[in-house]
Amino acid sequence: MADIPLSVLELATVAEGSSAAAALAEATELASHLEALGYRRIWVAEHHGMPAVASAAPAVLVAHLAAATGTIRVGSGGVMLPNHAPLVIAEQFATLEALHPGRIDLGIGRAPGTDHHTARALRRAADLGAEHFPEDVVELIGYFTGAAERPRAMPGPGYLPEVWLLGSSLFSAQLAGLLGLPFSFAHHFSPRFTEPALERYRESFRPSAVLALPRAMVVAAVICAPSDQEARRVAAPAALSALQLRTNRFGPLPSPETAAAYRFSPEERAVVDEVTSTYVVGEPASVREGLRELADRTGADELMVTTRVHGYADRLRSFQLLADAWGLRPPG
Repeated sequence: MADIPLSVLELATVAEGSSAAAALAEATELASHLEALGYRRIWVAEHHGMPAVASAAPAVLVAHLAAATGTIRVGSGGVMLPNHAPLVIAEQFATLEALHPGRIDLGIGRAPGTDHHTARALRRAADLGAEHFPEDVVELIGYFTGAAERPRAMPGPGYLPEVWLLGSSLFSAQLAGLLGLPFSFAHHFSPRFTEPALERYRESFRPSAVLALPRAMVVAAVICAPSDQEARRVAAPAALSALQLRTNRFGPLPSPETAAAYRFSPEERAVVDEVTSTYVVGEPASVREGLRELADRTGADELMVTTRVHGYADRLRSFQLLADAWGLRPPG
């Protein structure tokens, strides 16, 4: 299955008993390992007000990861465009592309990625809606291509990152198709829309200056370990964290011991079972088959995996086992 590239969504996870500084250091080290293993790209996501996620400033972290690596593509998965002026994002990512030619991705999303109060503080405006998102995307791309002559985005046209539209709904899928952009779908938290969204994307697709044919990526939650039993053990914190997020109990990612000691009510268990129903968890062969089935079912051109476990060693091991099972090869 190595003909279908694998990439990684890295959330710079802050684990119980650790710190944001440690999470960022681990993300930096991980990027180098992923490059050596043959993963195509590493993306970081914009989240605010979440103690378990240290990637609040994607452009800053992308710059750091790109400087620490040499061949792997580095980008945002994504920047939440309604939080920012398109000109600001254009200048940030054009600068990154100038610094690291041919290696920068700009994934953009429509959701705020945070609560109402934080969104207000980010935007400094009374209008907190995302109804102008399509126009903002067109404006943003215009800065990269030179179509927007005034104001002029610096360092100027010609520094074009690979722009992706991210989504978990039919709206973003159709917009990506109409604009002729590659599309990344968040299967890991919106699985019931995965296939309808990809179908809408392909039906709506119009060739553009940057893309001649539809190009779809599917993002899945994956935890791989030497045995199914061990995989379930290290996956337990992600399940508890998912419950905490949905009940507004924010905190660092729990440890396996904390997760094992937690007693779920029947209602909580139902929530967790629904959230984790699409997680691909197990030993290497079963994880490979689970991802193969997902790729076949969706027709994905690329798969991106996100692995939220408490220990960095467990996370790195998961990526190493998956790379071997998938048949990835180091660059060169």
